Amino acid sequence: MNIVFLFTGLAFVFCIGWLLSSDRKHIRYKNIAVLLALQLIISFLCLNTSGGVYVLSQISTFFSWLIAQADGGVNFVFGGIVIKEGGFVFFFGVLMPIVFISALVGILNYIKVLPFIIKWTGWLLNKVANMGELESYFAISTAVLGQPEVYLTIKDQIPKLTEQRLYTICTSAMSAVSAAMLASYMKMVPGKYVVVAVFLNILSALIISCIINPYKPEINDKLTEIKRGNEDPFFQVLGTYILDGFKLAITVGAMLIGFVSLVTFLNNTFIALLGTSFVTIIGYVFAPIAFLMGVPSNEILSVGGIMATKLITNEFVAMGILNGAAAGLSAKANAIIAVYLISFANFGTVGIVSGSIKAISEKAGLHVARFSMKLLIGATLASVISATIVGIYF
Repeated sequence: MNIVFLFTGLAFVFCIGWLLSSDRKHIRYKNIAVLLALQLIISFLCLNTSGGVYVLSQISTFFSWLIAQADGGVNFVFGGIVIKEGGFVFFFGVLMPIVFISALVGILNYIKVLPFIIKWTGWLLNKVANMGELESYFAISTAVLGQPEVYLTIKDQIPKLTEQRLYTICTSAMSAVSAAMLASYMKMVPGKYVVVAVFLNILSALIISCIINPYKPEINDKLTEIKRGNEDPFFQVLGTYILDGFKLAITVGAMLIGFVSLVTFLNNTFIALLGTSFVTIIGYVFAPIAFLMGVPSNEILSVGGIMATKLITNEFVAMGILNGAAAGLSAKANAIIAVYLISFANFGTVGIVSGSIKAISEKAGLHVARFSMKLLIGATLASVISATIVGIYF
Protein backbone atom coordinates (compact mmCIF):
# COMPACT_ATOMS: atom_id res chain seq x y z
CA MET A 1 0.00 0.00 0.00
CA ASN A 2 2.90 2.35 0.76
CA ILE A 3 4.20 1.91 -2.78
CA VAL A 4 0.78 2.88 -4.14
CA PHE A 5 0.93 6.18 -2.28
CA LEU A 6 4.48 6.73 -3.51
CA PHE A 7 3.10 6.66 -7.04
CA THR A 8 0.03 8.77 -6.24
CA GLY A 9 2.13 11.44 -4.53
CA LEU A 10 4.69 11.57 -7.32
CA ALA A 11 1.95 11.48 -9.97
CA PHE A 12 0.28 14.50 -8.36
CA VAL A 13 3.57 16.40 -8.41
CA PHE A 14 4.25 15.45 -12.02
CA CYS A 15 0.74 16.44 -13.18
CA ILE A 16 0.92 19.88 -11.58
CA GLY A 17 4.51 20.31 -12.76
CA TRP A 18 3.55 19.26 -16.30
CA LEU A 19 0.75 21.85 -16.38
CA LEU A 20 3.21 24.56 -15.31
CA SER A 21 6.10 23.35 -17.46
CA SER A 22 7.72 25.86 -19.79
CA ASP A 23 8.82 23.11 -22.21
CA ARG A 24 6.78 19.90 -21.89
CA LYS A 25 8.48 18.25 -24.84
CA HIS A 26 11.88 18.36 -23.20
CA ILE A 27 11.10 17.32 -19.63
CA ARG A 28 14.29 15.65 -18.39
CA TYR A 29 12.97 12.19 -17.53
CA LYS A 30 16.40 10.59 -17.24
CA ASN A 31 17.58 13.16 -14.72
CA ILE A 32 14.34 12.78 -12.77
CA ALA A 33 14.84 9.01 -12.58
CA VAL A 34 18.43 9.40 -11.34
CA LEU A 35 17.45 11.96 -8.70
CA LEU A 36 14.51 9.86 -7.49
CA ALA A 37 16.75 6.81 -7.26
CA LEU A 38 19.19 8.81 -5.13
CA GLN A 39 16.35 9.90 -2.85
CA LEU A 40 15.08 6.35 -2.40
CA ILE A 41 18.59 5.12 -1.58
CA ILE A 42 19.25 7.95 0.89
CA SER A 43 15.88 7.60 2.62
CA PHE A 44 16.22 3.81 2.82
CA LEU A 45 19.69 4.02 4.34
CA CYS A 46 18.64 6.72 6.78
CA LEU A 47 15.32 5.29 7.94
CA ASN A 48 15.39 1.56 7.27
CA THR A 49 18.89 0.38 8.23
CA SER A 50 20.40 0.12 11.68
CA GLY A 51 23.47 2.05 10.55
CA GLY A 52 21.38 4.87 9.09
CA VAL A 53 19.16 5.10 12.16
CA TYR A 54 22.26 5.22 14.36
CA VAL A 55 23.87 7.97 12.30
CA LEU A 56 20.68 10.05 12.37
CA SER A 57 20.39 9.63 16.13
CA GLN A 58 24.00 10.72 16.57
CA ILE A 59 23.47 13.79 14.40
CA SER A 60 20.37 14.69 16.42
CA THR A 61 22.29 14.17 19.65
CA PHE A 62 25.10 16.38 18.38
CA PHE A 63 22.73 19.25 17.57
CA SER A 64 21.06 18.84 20.97
CA TRP A 65 24.52 19.17 22.48
CA LEU A 66 25.14 22.32 20.45
CA ILE A 67 21.90 23.78 21.77
CA ALA A 68 23.09 23.05 25.30
CA GLN A 69 26.33 24.95 24.58
CA ALA A 70 24.32 27.90 23.31
CA ASP A 71 22.53 27.99 26.66
CA GLY A 72 25.76 29.29 28.22
CA GLY A 73 25.59 32.57 26.34
CA VAL A 74 21.78 32.83 26.53
CA ASN A 75 21.75 32.29 30.29
CA PHE A 76 24.55 34.80 30.80
CA VAL A 77 22.62 37.54 29.01
CA PHE A 78 19.07 36.65 30.05
CA GLY A 79 19.76 34.70 33.26
CA GLY A 80 18.11 37.33 35.43
CA ILE A 81 14.72 36.67 33.86
CA VAL A 82 12.73 34.32 36.07
CA ILE A 83 10.86 31.55 34.26
CA LYS A 84 8.39 29.45 36.19
CA GLU A 85 9.43 25.88 36.89
CA GLY A 86 8.85 23.61 33.92
CA GLY A 87 8.27 26.62 31.67
CA PHE A 88 9.77 27.13 28.22
CA VAL A 89 10.35 30.40 26.39
CA PHE A 90 10.48 29.96 22.62
CA PHE A 91 12.67 33.01 22.09
CA PHE A 92 15.36 31.78 24.49
CA GLY A 93 15.16 28.06 23.76
CA VAL A 94 14.71 28.04 19.99
CA LEU A 95 15.65 31.38 18.45
CA MET A 96 18.63 32.56 20.49
CA PRO A 97 20.73 29.42 19.78
CA ILE A 98 20.69 30.52 16.11
CA VAL A 99 23.27 33.16 17.12
CA PHE A 100 25.70 30.49 18.32
CA ILE A 101 25.13 28.19 15.33
CA SER A 102 25.67 31.13 12.98
CA ALA A 103 29.01 31.81 14.69
CA LEU A 104 30.07 28.20 14.09
CA VAL A 105 29.08 28.48 10.42
CA GLY A 106 31.21 31.62 10.16
CA ILE A 107 34.24 29.86 11.65
CA LEU A 108 33.87 26.86 9.32
CA ASN A 109 33.54 29.23 6.40
CA TYR A 110 36.60 31.22 7.45
CA ILE A 111 38.84 28.16 7.71
CA LYS A 112 37.52 27.04 4.31
CA VAL A 113 35.88 23.84 5.52
CA LEU A 114 32.45 24.79 4.17
CA PRO A 115 33.72 25.99 0.77
CA PHE A 116 35.57 22.68 0.37
CA ILE A 117 32.53 20.58 1.28
CA ILE A 118 30.17 22.61 -0.89
CA LYS A 119 32.48 22.61 -3.91
CA TRP A 120 33.19 18.89 -4.01
CA THR A 121 29.73 17.73 -2.97
CA GLY A 122 28.30 19.91 -5.71
CA TRP A 123 30.83 18.48 -8.15
CA LEU A 124 29.80 14.93 -7.21
CA LEU A 125 26.10 15.75 -7.54
CA ASN A 126 26.68 17.20 -10.98
CA LYS A 127 28.60 14.11 -12.10
CA VAL A 128 25.80 11.81 -10.94
CA ALA A 129 22.73 13.82 -11.93
CA ASN A 130 24.12 16.08 -14.70
CA MET A 131 22.18 19.11 -13.50
CA GLY A 132 24.86 21.66 -14.34
CA GLU A 133 27.90 22.72 -12.34
CA LEU A 134 26.48 25.99 -11.05
CA GLU A 135 23.07 24.48 -10.27
CA SER A 136 24.61 21.56 -8.37
CA TYR A 137 27.00 23.83 -6.47
CA PHE A 138 24.17 26.18 -5.51
CA ALA A 139 21.85 23.35 -4.44
CA ILE A 140 24.44 22.24 -1.90
CA SER A 141 25.51 25.70 -0.77
CA THR A 142 21.96 26.88 -0.09
CA ALA A 143 21.49 23.95 2.30
CA VAL A 144 24.51 25.17 4.28
CA LEU A 145 24.59 28.96 4.09
CA GLY A 146 20.91 29.91 3.79
CA GLN A 147 19.35 33.13 2.54
CA PRO A 148 20.19 35.76 1.53
CA GLU A 149 23.94 35.15 1.91
CA VAL A 150 23.97 32.19 -0.46
CA TYR A 151 23.28 34.44 -3.45
CA LEU A 152 26.55 36.26 -2.84
CA THR A 153 28.45 33.08 -3.72
CA ILE A 154 27.20 33.38 -7.33
CA LYS A 155 26.74 37.14 -7.50
CA ASP A 156 28.93 37.42 -10.60
CA GLN A 157 26.84 34.82 -12.44
CA ILE A 158 23.35 36.06 -11.49
CA PRO A 159 23.20 38.97 -13.98
CA LYS A 160 24.19 36.54 -16.77
CA LEU A 161 21.74 33.76 -15.94
CA THR A 162 18.75 33.01 -18.12
CA GLU A 163 15.27 33.06 -16.63
CA GLN A 164 15.28 29.25 -16.67
CA ARG A 165 18.49 28.96 -14.66
CA LEU A 166 17.29 31.63 -12.23
CA TYR A 167 14.20 29.54 -11.57
CA THR A 168 16.33 26.51 -10.73
CA ILE A 169 18.54 28.29 -8.21
CA CYS A 170 15.58 30.07 -6.60
CA THR A 171 13.68 26.81 -6.24
CA SER A 172 16.73 25.28 -4.57
CA ALA A 173 16.95 28.25 -2.20
CA MET A 174 13.30 27.95 -1.17
CA SER A 175 13.39 24.17 -0.79
CA ALA A 176 16.50 23.98 1.38
CA VAL A 177 17.08 25.15 4.95
CA SER A 178 20.28 26.66 6.27
CA ALA A 179 22.59 24.96 8.75
CA ALA A 180 22.00 27.76 11.25
CA MET A 181 18.31 26.77 11.46
CA LEU A 182 18.73 23.02 11.94
CA ALA A 183 19.16 23.06 15.71
CA SER A 184 16.09 25.26 16.10
CA TYR A 185 14.00 22.93 13.97
CA MET A 186 15.19 19.96 16.02
CA LYS A 187 13.72 21.59 19.11
CA MET A 188 10.30 21.37 17.49
CA VAL A 189 10.27 18.18 15.38
CA PRO A 190 12.27 14.92 15.67
CA GLY A 191 15.85 15.47 14.54
CA LYS A 192 15.92 12.46 12.22
CA TYR A 193 13.22 13.99 10.03
CA VAL A 194 15.08 17.29 9.87
CA VAL A 195 18.28 15.62 8.65
CA VAL A 196 16.51 13.41 6.11
CA ALA A 197 14.54 16.37 4.78
CA VAL A 198 17.74 18.38 4.24
CA PHE A 199 19.16 15.62 2.03
CA LEU A 200 15.95 14.94 0.13
CA ASN A 201 14.99 18.58 -0.47
CA ILE A 202 18.25 19.28 -2.30
CA LEU A 203 17.28 16.63 -4.85
CA SER A 204 13.53 17.39 -4.83
CA ALA A 205 14.15 20.97 -5.94
CA LEU A 206 16.22 19.73 -8.88
CA ILE A 207 13.48 17.23 -9.82
CA ILE A 208 10.95 20.06 -9.93
CA SER A 209 13.25 22.06 -12.17
CA CYS A 210 13.52 19.10 -14.54
CA ILE A 211 9.73 19.12 -14.91
CA ILE A 212 8.66 22.76 -14.69
CA ASN A 213 11.82 24.28 -16.08
CA PRO A 214 13.71 21.84 -18.33
CA TYR A 215 16.81 23.03 -20.15
CA LYS A 216 20.21 21.76 -21.17
CA PRO A 217 22.76 22.53 -18.45
CA GLU A 218 25.67 24.81 -19.14
CA ILE A 219 29.19 23.44 -18.90
CA ASN A 220 32.36 25.04 -17.63
CA ASP A 221 30.66 27.64 -15.45
CA LYS A 222 33.23 29.73 -13.66
CA LEU A 223 32.06 29.64 -10.06
CA THR A 224 32.67 32.41 -7.57
CA GLU A 225 34.53 31.28 -4.48
CA ILE A 226 32.87 32.00 -1.14
CA LYS A 227 34.90 35.09 -0.37
CA ARG A 228 33.23 36.12 2.82
CA GLY A 229 35.46 35.13 5.68
CA ASN A 230 38.60 34.71 3.61
CA GLU A 231 39.62 38.34 3.20
CA ASP A 232 38.60 40.05 6.45
CA PRO A 233 40.21 39.53 9.88
CA PHE A 234 38.91 36.51 11.80
CA PHE A 235 37.18 38.36 14.62
CA GLN A 236 35.55 40.78 12.21
CA VAL A 237 34.11 37.84 10.29
CA LEU A 238 33.04 36.12 13.50
CA GLY A 239 31.34 39.27 14.75
CA THR A 240 29.53 39.71 11.45
CA TYR A 241 28.18 36.16 11.53
CA ILE A 242 27.11 36.57 15.16
CA LEU A 243 25.23 39.76 14.31
CA ASP A 244 23.68 38.09 11.26
CA GLY A 245 22.52 35.23 13.47
CA PHE A 246 21.00 37.66 15.97
CA LYS A 247 19.25 39.59 13.21
CA LEU A 248 17.88 36.33 11.84
CA ALA A 249 16.57 35.31 15.26
CA ILE A 250 14.93 38.71 15.78
CA THR A 251 13.43 38.61 12.29
CA VAL A 252 11.99 35.14 12.82
CA GLY A 253 10.64 36.22 16.20
CA ALA A 254 8.93 39.26 14.69
CA MET A 255 7.45 37.17 11.89
CA LEU A 256 6.14 34.65 14.40
CA ILE A 257 4.48 37.31 16.55
CA GLY A 258 2.76 38.75 13.49
CA PHE A 259 1.75 35.46 11.87
CA VAL A 260 0.66 33.64 15.03
CA SER A 261 -1.40 36.65 16.05
CA LEU A 262 -2.94 36.79 12.58
CA VAL A 263 -3.81 33.08 12.60
CA THR A 264 -5.28 33.44 16.10
CA PHE A 265 -7.36 36.39 14.94
CA LEU A 266 -8.61 34.52 11.89
CA ASN A 267 -9.37 31.37 13.88
CA ASN A 268 -11.42 33.25 16.46
CA THR A 269 -13.19 35.30 13.80
CA PHE A 270 -14.13 32.25 11.75
CA ILE A 271 -15.30 30.39 14.85
CA ALA A 272 -17.50 33.33 15.82
CA LEU A 273 -18.98 33.70 12.33
CA LEU A 274 -18.98 30.15 10.95
CA GLY A 275 -18.51 27.91 13.94
CA THR A 276 -15.23 26.46 12.65
CA SER A 277 -11.63 27.69 12.64
CA PHE A 278 -9.72 29.20 9.74
CA VAL A 279 -7.08 26.45 9.92
CA THR A 280 -9.79 23.78 9.63
CA ILE A 281 -11.23 25.43 6.53
CA ILE A 282 -7.91 25.74 4.73
CA GLY A 283 -7.19 22.19 5.80
CA TYR A 284 -9.90 21.03 3.41
CA VAL A 285 -7.91 22.49 0.50
CA PHE A 286 -4.76 20.49 1.31
CA ALA A 287 -6.49 17.38 2.65
CA PRO A 288 -6.68 15.64 -0.78
CA ILE A 289 -2.97 16.32 -1.31
CA ALA A 290 -2.18 14.85 2.12
CA PHE A 291 -4.16 11.75 1.17
CA LEU A 292 -2.21 11.32 -2.08
CA MET A 293 1.03 11.61 -0.09
CA GLY A 294 0.01 8.66 2.07
CA VAL A 295 -1.45 10.30 5.18
CA PRO A 296 -4.14 8.03 6.70
CA SER A 297 -7.61 9.20 5.64
CA ASN A 298 -8.76 10.00 9.19
CA GLU A 299 -5.83 12.40 9.62
CA ILE A 300 -5.76 14.23 6.31
CA LEU A 301 -7.75 17.21 7.56
CA SER A 302 -5.39 17.86 10.47
CA VAL A 303 -2.29 17.40 8.32
CA GLY A 304 -3.81 19.46 5.50
CA GLY A 305 -4.38 22.35 7.89
CA ILE A 306 -0.74 22.28 9.00
CA MET A 307 0.44 22.14 5.37
CA ALA A 308 -1.68 25.15 4.46
CA THR A 309 -0.56 27.06 7.55
CA LYS A 310 3.07 26.65 6.51
CA LEU A 311 2.37 27.99 3.03
CA ILE A 312 0.47 31.02 4.29
CA THR A 313 2.70 31.84 7.27
CA ASN A 314 6.00 29.95 7.77
CA GLU A 315 7.39 26.65 8.96
CA PHE A 316 7.77 27.72 12.60
CA VAL A 317 4.10 28.58 12.94
CA ALA A 318 3.17 25.24 11.37
CA MET A 319 5.61 23.38 13.64
CA GLY A 320 3.96 25.00 16.63
CA ILE A 321 0.58 23.64 15.53
CA LEU A 322 2.15 20.24 14.85
CA ASN A 323 3.54 20.13 18.39
CA GLY A 324 0.03 20.44 19.74
CA ALA A 325 -1.38 17.85 17.35
CA ALA A 326 1.49 15.32 17.15
CA ALA A 327 0.27 13.13 20.01
CA GLY A 328 -3.00 12.53 18.17
CA LEU A 329 -1.37 11.67 14.85
CA SER A 330 0.02 8.32 13.70
CA ALA A 331 3.76 7.77 13.21
CA LYS A 332 3.23 7.87 9.45
CA ALA A 333 1.37 11.19 9.52
CA ASN A 334 3.96 12.69 11.88
CA ALA A 335 6.82 11.64 9.60
CA ILE A 336 5.18 12.98 6.45
CA ILE A 337 4.19 16.36 7.85
CA ALA A 338 7.49 16.82 9.73
CA VAL A 339 9.52 16.37 6.54
CA TYR A 340 7.09 18.54 4.58
CA LEU A 341 7.66 21.43 6.99
CA ILE A 342 11.47 21.48 6.66
CA SER A 343 11.78 24.07 3.90
CA PHE A 344 11.29 27.78 3.26
CA ALA A 345 8.36 27.30 0.86
CA ASN A 346 5.97 30.07 1.87
CA PHE A 347 4.75 33.44 0.63
CA GLY A 348 7.17 35.43 2.78
CA THR A 349 10.22 33.68 1.36
CA VAL A 350 9.20 34.60 -2.19
CA GLY A 351 9.68 38.23 -1.21
CA ILE A 352 13.07 37.48 0.35
CA VAL A 353 14.23 35.64 -2.77
CA SER A 354 13.00 38.34 -5.14
CA GLY A 355 14.52 41.13 -3.05
CA SER A 356 17.87 39.35 -2.69
CA ILE A 357 18.19 38.75 -6.43
CA LYS A 358 17.04 42.28 -7.25
CA ALA A 359 19.70 43.72 -4.94
CA ILE A 360 22.34 42.00 -7.07
CA SER A 361 20.77 42.51 -10.49
CA GLU A 362 17.71 44.62 -11.35
CA LYS A 363 17.04 42.63 -14.51
CA ALA A 364 17.33 39.25 -12.77
CA GLY A 365 15.03 40.53 -10.01
CA LEU A 366 12.35 41.32 -12.58
CA HIS A 367 12.64 37.78 -13.96
CA VAL A 368 12.13 36.34 -10.49
CA ALA A 369 9.14 38.59 -9.87
CA ARG A 370 7.52 37.30 -13.06
CA PHE A 371 7.69 33.65 -12.06
CA SER A 372 7.19 34.16 -8.30
CA MET A 373 3.94 32.17 -8.09
CA LYS A 374 5.38 29.35 -10.16
CA LEU A 375 8.39 29.43 -7.84
CA LEU A 376 6.19 29.08 -4.75
CA ILE A 377 4.25 26.20 -6.27
CA GLY A 378 7.46 24.50 -7.38
CA ALA A 379 9.05 24.74 -3.93
CA THR A 380 5.86 23.41 -2.35
CA LEU A 381 5.83 20.48 -4.78
CA ALA A 382 9.45 19.77 -3.84
CA SER A 383 8.33 19.44 -0.20
CA VAL A 384 5.56 17.08 -1.32
CA ILE A 385 8.12 14.83 -3.05
CA SER A 386 10.36 14.60 0.03
CA ALA A 387 7.46 13.94 2.39
CA THR A 388 5.91 11.33 0.09
CA ILE A 389 9.16 9.39 -0.14
CA VAL A 390 9.60 9.34 3.64
CA GLY A 391 6.02 8.13 4.04
CA ILE A 392 6.69 4.79 2.36
CA TYR A 393 8.84 3.65 5.31
CA PHE A 394 6.00 3.95 7.87
